Amino acid sequence: MTADLESARRDWEDAYRRLEEAARDPARAEQLRLQLGVVTDELRKRVGASFTLRDLATEYREADSWAWDTVSERAAAPGWPRTLSVVEGAAFHLYARGAVDYAP
Repeated sequence: MTADLESARRDWEDAYRRLEEAARDPARAEQLRLQLGVVTDELRKRVGASFTLRDLATEYREADSWAWDTVSERAAAPGWPRTLSVVEGAAFHLYARGAVDYAP
């Protein structure tokens, strides 16, 4: 595994932990789940069902722009820009489990 892929995976894992922590607050949990869902849906459209971790990491480099657009159009709520990077990384973390070359 290359260093940039390892770095991306660490970022995704960290974002997922932060999302789980933030979702402990009942007032934020539903909003975060909705945002995670729309980012994951868009990720599925962009990467497809059969992909490698490398494919996912390549898409991750472009995700800031499309994730912003996706959440702002489909799941905007007060303060959503502050949690976007966490939601984005968590979506990649969860989606990575479906990669053909995934290994924990």
